[in-house]
Amino acid sequence: MLAITGVVTFGSGCIENSDTNETIMAPKATKIEKELSIHGHVRIDPYYWLNERENPKVLDYLNAENDYAEAKLKHTEGLQQKIYDEIIGRIKKTDMSVPYKEEGYYYYTRYEEGSEYAIYMREKVDGSEQQLDKLIEMIGSNKSPESQNELLNVNELAKGHDYYDVSGVDVSPNNEILAYGVDTVSRRQYTIHFKNLVTGEESGELIKNTTGSITWANDNTAVYYTMQDETLRSYKIFKHVLGTDPKEDVEIYHEKDDTFGTYIYKTKSKKYLVISSYSTLSTEYRVMDADDSSGEFRIIQTRERDLEYSIEHYGDKFYIKTNYEAKNFRLMETSVDATAKENWKEVIAHRKDVMLEGIEIFNDYLVLEERKNGLTEIRVIKWDDWSEHYLDFGEPTYTSYTWYNPDYDTEILRYGYTSMTTPSSTLDYNMRTREKKLLKQQEVVGDFDKDNYASERLYAKARDGVEVPISLVYKKGMKRDGKNPLLLYGYGSYGASMDPYFSSIRLSLLDRGFIFAIAHIRGGEDLGRAWYEDGKLLKKMNTFTDFIDCGEHLISENYTTGDSMFAAGASAGGLLMGAVINLRPDLFKAILASVPFVDVVTTMLDESIPLTTGEFDEWGNPKEKKYYEYMMTYSPYDNVAAQDYPAMLITTGLHDSQVQYFEPAKWVAKLRDMKTDDNVILLHTNMDAGHGGQSGRFRRNKETAMEYAFLLDQIGITE
Repeated sequence: MLAITGVVTFGSGCIENSDTNETIMAPKATKIEKELSIHGHVRIDPYYWLNERENPKVLDYLNAENDYAEAKLKHTEGLQQKIYDEIIGRIKKTDMSVPYKEEGYYYYTRYEEGSEYAIYMREKVDGSEQQLDKLIEMIGSNKSPESQNELLNVNELAKGHDYYDVSGVDVSPNNEILAYGVDTVSRRQYTIHFKNLVTGEESGELIKNTTGSITWANDNTAVYYTMQDETLRSYKIFKHVLGTDPKEDVEIYHEKDDTFGTYIYKTKSKKYLVISSYSTLSTEYRVMDADDSSGEFRIIQTRERDLEYSIEHYGDKFYIKTNYEAKNFRLMETSVDATAKENWKEVIAHRKDVMLEGIEIFNDYLVLEERKNGLTEIRVIKWDDWSEHYLDFGEPTYTSYTWYNPDYDTEILRYGYTSMTTPSSTLDYNMRTREKKLLKQQEVVGDFDKDNYASERLYAKARDGVEVPISLVYKKGMKRDGKNPLLLYGYGSYGASMDPYFSSIRLSLLDRGFIFAIAHIRGGEDLGRAWYEDGKLLKKMNTFTDFIDCGEHLISENYTTGDSMFAAGASAGGLLMGAVINLRPDLFKAILASVPFVDVVTTMLDESIPLTTGEFDEWGNPKEKKYYEYMMTYSPYDNVAAQDYPAMLITTGLHDSQVQYFEPAKWVAKLRDMKTDDNVILLHTNMDAGHGGQSGRFRRNKETAMEYAFLLDQIGITE
């Protein structure tokens, strides 16, 4: 460990606190040079010491940055409060989810006015056709359900905790035991709890350091869970028998390849327990009869480099979605007794212009989730005659997806729908009659009217000629005169598609004249698998130049100007922000970067950091010279230069397990030291939270209100 003294000084960027007449200076971290050498190349990192999480000097520095950010934004406190009040004012205070039916019960979650957390509920199915309608009616009426239907009240459990997250709520097949995971630190390390639903008592059996969920065997006594190693890689699966000491749990599977993770689940048919091993480019599945918790798992298809597949069970077959000789995936079937790929038979062929993203199987219907031209589509096929149709959504840019459908023997498909102007909606669709029934649409409290807003789909020509989609939303009456403030959002990694969706939070910007835009850049899977592959590894630079080209297109089409355009991204989207401002620091007025992954080379060289080993297929392994040299061309921290930069607000969490707090902390220190302008750079560290921010449905919006106020302040909007 480095010996550190005097780590925080105060230098340029002073501001005056008008309340106390004191001058507050921007923190300036002491430089302690750390030499990092590989491939004959030496990097000097003067802020490497900031990774010492337990060092009081590091905490002092983070607190000093928080004090500075608070002081610098003090004049916006009234605006922050106003925005926060707007955001939570649009949230229905007493609310519940749409119930789903499983194992003789309707399950749903409920929120009570004044509460931060969910209450998990269920009601026994009485066999009447009207029961679901009555429950749906209760959603809109704010009536309180019977208290004996309560499974778990997270508000009670969370008392005394700054952070509290419940995950993996799951009831045993006989409906008597509830299992759930709890994280009180925000580092994705969950402890499994068990509650007897007959007596209402907790069992006291606690299983620590898990991923947060369990899978029940059909005997109601054996449960399976996944453990994490010191890097938080999910690497071992254990079996626990209720009533026994967790210390006696039996290891069922050990994923020894440190580039893979693992998890366990049960098929929709309840017939099989399934162990999945996964990496960026390869998957492998094992199955075992769920009725026999003493049985053995058998492999479906042995892992191969670049072979991805997933399985669904129905009848005497496994249905397999795979990229085997199919870049955009196709659907295969095989007997449950002969599962290797040489036995697979094609059901849905590969299509160059359509990405097969998911399937849902019913007795009479096969439902496909497909992506075409960057939009998700739902396709319904009748098994007996292979007749088919697509659901019609009627908007130019939207998001659709199949919801939870646990029952085979039904002609009703439950699905979700949203667009940039349509609040999140849950619907039941009769696949035979083609009738839709809206069960619930997110209620936006107040005077919201979706008809007051408009959305568009544009295409920007990238520098290599590729057409990059952009989704926009704005309040009607917007004039394309180049004067509109615009927030451009992007991600562009891991094949994650940034689908257009509704946000009631976003209305606080739209109602103040902002345009909100999503750049569907390469590195995501928005336009299929090739779109992802063209934005990763040695083609990663396409992600950043696509975003820049989208920004330039919006300016050229008179939606905004460089003096009014802002950009935002989180996690790998924070990497995007860092790379873009190094390449084009003049393009944006200000930047929001949340939990940004900005120290790419150093992190990917450190296999003790969570997630590193599993991401070599995404970014490359810098221990190989070609990847090291390529990463060095875009790694935001390594490419900070003596140049002007836009104003920035950067947020992180001390307990972040996905992007460690010290990446943005180091980045801010280096930016502030090297930049040649007077634009403000602020770092806000949530000292009680991790990658996902604060827990609770209201408190998390405090940070959003701060970010929005920062943007509005940059262009002089004070109300």
